[in-house]
Amino acid sequence: MTKPSFQHSRRWTLSWCFVAIAAVCLLFADIRITTYDPWTELGRLFSGLLNLSTVGLDDLGFTLLQTVAFALLGVTLGSVCGLSLALIFHWRWVRIMCALLRSVHEIFWALIFLQFFGLHPLTGLLALAIPYTATFAKIYAEILEEGDLSALNVLAHGTGNISSFFYARVPDLYQHFKTYTAYRMECGLRSSAILGFIGLPTLGFSLSTSFMEGLYGQVWVLLILFYVLIATMRYWLRPSLLPLYLIASVFIVNNDTELSMTNISRFFTHDIVPAPIRNGESLASFWQWLSDLLMTQALPGIMNTLVLSQIALVASAICTLLLFPLVSKQFFGRFPRSVGHFFLVIMRSTPEYLLAYILLLMWGPSMLPAIVALALHNGAIIGHLVGRYSDELVMRQDASFGLNRYNYEVLPRVYGQFLAFLFYRWEVIVRETAILGILGVATLGFYIDSAIQEIRIDRAVVLIIITALLNLAIDMVSRRVRFWLRVKTDLSIR
Repeated sequence: MTKPSFQHSRRWTLSWCFVAIAAVCLLFADIRITTYDPWTELGRLFSGLLNLSTVGLDDLGFTLLQTVAFALLGVTLGSVCGLSLALIFHWRWVRIMCALLRSVHEIFWALIFLQFFGLHPLTGLLALAIPYTATFAKIYAEILEEGDLSALNVLAHGTGNISSFFYARVPDLYQHFKTYTAYRMECGLRSSAILGFIGLPTLGFSLSTSFMEGLYGQVWVLLILFYVLIATMRYWLRPSLLPLYLIASVFIVNNDTELSMTNISRFFTHDIVPAPIRNGESLASFWQWLSDLLMTQALPGIMNTLVLSQIALVASAICTLLLFPLVSKQFFGRFPRSVGHFFLVIMRSTPEYLLAYILLLMWGPSMLPAIVALALHNGAIIGHLVGRYSDELVMRQDASFGLNRYNYEVLPRVYGQFLAFLFYRWEVIVRETAILGILGVATLGFYIDSAIQEIRIDRAVVLIIITALLNLAIDMVSRRVRFWLRVKTDLSIR
């Protein structure tokens, strides 16, 4: 067996193993529709498109500015700090620290900072900047590692490290940095909007209010404006205007909320200290408290998170394989591809949390809304990337068309890159699965949110740490799988 065919066999074998695991997980998943008449509610939702309304949205402009301002400040701070860490990413403790920081979802960070900052702008800013710093550090380090080093060879002997970096590395890698940072800005807008669901004055706050009141005309106005905001990023997000945007953003997010040093001190010296230790109880009481937390909340949460995420991973793969031809030059002309791009932009621009929230209102609390939301969102993201990758393929003159082209010409040649993107998103899917517990699915996020609602911050912190460790473990397995399959994420087509 030749090396290419051996790798091909490996890829298909592993793919079917993951499909089998997902099939087993379906046996333990809570997949049901519990609402009385979901189609009526779906009809009401889409009827809002015919009855768009801005009545009651008096602060619409302010809400959009807040969403953009938090995203700009969070992503900019994250990119600057991430670039600094990328230069020393070869240090083991930096890699471990970044892995842990990016394993905690932005909403979990926000829930933590709410306990001592309240609705101060620092809550949203740090909730975005901390995980984004860790993510930027990892990706920037990969870009630096894979970049061309030939320019360094022509520098004069004794040139300093800082000068070497800015004169020999940055010019060659600038486009990669720019492309990824722009993609991360799109992610930042989604994250900033979602922070409104926990009280910050961004788009999610207005969306949740309109949804709960059944004002679907307002919902569609907010969603359309959000889609337009993301679709027009290339026009308004200019590097030359960034300093002006950042200065304006500082004033936009500023509010009258004051920092309380008492709350900050109490959080670190009282709230996060396990209750038995805080009350001066014995070590045996602490172990009883910890074991009870692990057995009744952490373990069920981990199991449900893994079950849901494995089903969502395979569902995302199926969506990707169905969707990427819609935007590929190998299958459709310009106009059909434009329609396909429009659909994928809508799906990938809508945060999983918001999609799950909409489906939850229609179908009731179960794993089904979360699975569909994760599959559509991640399938659209990966489908877009695989579609762009397939555009670079050169077909034979006698290449077939239709299903034969898909099955025998394109799919075998893009399958390795498809797996690279899919397993690269695996840790993200697990992270999002955990946070969707806030909507009522019994994943780790459900127990974390319950602990915070009950003002048991000590329990919430332990569960967040467990969530981070789970995500870290999945990330390590993902990297091992990609190495075993000899597949590599192509950074140039982000």
